[in-house]
Amino acid sequence: MKIVVLAGGLSQEREVSLVTGTAVCRALRKGGHRAVLVDLFLGLEDYDGPLEAVFDAPDGRCGNAAIKTTAPDLEAVRRSRRDRGPSLIGKDVLNVCALADIVFVGLHGESGEDGRIQATLDLLGIPYTGSGHLSSAMAMDKIVTKRLMDAAGIRTPRWRLLEYGEAEVEALSEELPMPCVVKTPGGGSSIGVYMPETREELKAALRDLLHFDGQIIVEERIVGRDIFTGILGDRWLPSVEVISAKGKFDYEAKYQSGGALELCPANITGEQQEEIGEMALNLHRLLGLSVYSRADFVLDGDGVPWCLEINSLPGLTSASLMPKEAAAAGLNYEELCEEIVQLSLRRTCQHAANDCQGD
Repeated sequence: MKIVVLAGGLSQEREVSLVTGTAVCRALRKGGHRAVLVDLFLGLEDYDGPLEAVFDAPDGRCGNAAIKTTAPDLEAVRRSRRDRGPSLIGKDVLNVCALADIVFVGLHGESGEDGRIQATLDLLGIPYTGSGHLSSAMAMDKIVTKRLMDAAGIRTPRWRLLEYGEAEVEALSEELPMPCVVKTPGGGSSIGVYMPETREELKAALRDLLHFDGQIIVEERIVGRDIFTGILGDRWLPSVEVISAKGKFDYEAKYQSGGALELCPANITGEQQEEIGEMALNLHRLLGLSVYSRADFVLDGDGVPWCLEINSLPGLTSASLMPKEAAAAGLNYEELCEEIVQLSLRRTCQHAANDCQGD
């Protein structure tokens, strides 16, 4: 099949996405597909040949993507595009997607996980991997997800929505309960998530969060073990436990070698795995997600799991958790990517008004 692997974009998770996209593209090409990596934001501005021929470009146009210890400079990325235009979609991106049998969405964060690119592809009638636009948008919005978990009885830490300005930071840093977690409703890869240990750290976090959004979530901090569970198709995968070298699973710990110890399958009881897996699957279904996702949990000191959030497009880098969970279930990386493609084609066929059949 001809497959566009859409990655990059203009979000704080740009570098993570490019590493995901590069790995996926090479895995699909190894599986015999004519896969090509396309940056959502930069597009094909450096490609001069016929669009149809791009699927046969050497190594699928994959580069040497890497994740730095800090989030990317998005203004520098903006300046690097030749047309300097306002669109978040680069040259010929939608045109080459229209030539593909399916688009593998390897994006993370804004424009990728928030449902906007999915809605665009839906309007153009272009098949793509993963969940649809509405469920993607709901899963990306932690406020919506929290409200649905509360309504459905899925155990999640107590939380409140907070809107504030600079003038209120000082008072809030003294009034909010500690320990707590403060985070932006639409962040990912632990960007915009703070776990302050002191009120001075809380004050600094509140100031930093003003750059993200006018709203934040203040959440009760559950102290315990970090457990992550992937969903593939209609089944949950073996959970993985992450023990950060720094005591918190932040952006650096997630993507830098030695940043965390990952145990898969997690050292939990069969009953705990069953409960966590079913909670993850229930949330996946509650949000209407499709094909794959990953839910994040904390297992408290009494062995009780608390669901924090769910990711509709979990990372697929070599350091990501989803491939490790799939391996524990007997799927290697190439098989995981192929199953995501096939499940997505099946979803597309089921939702199509006319008969269709995947390759």
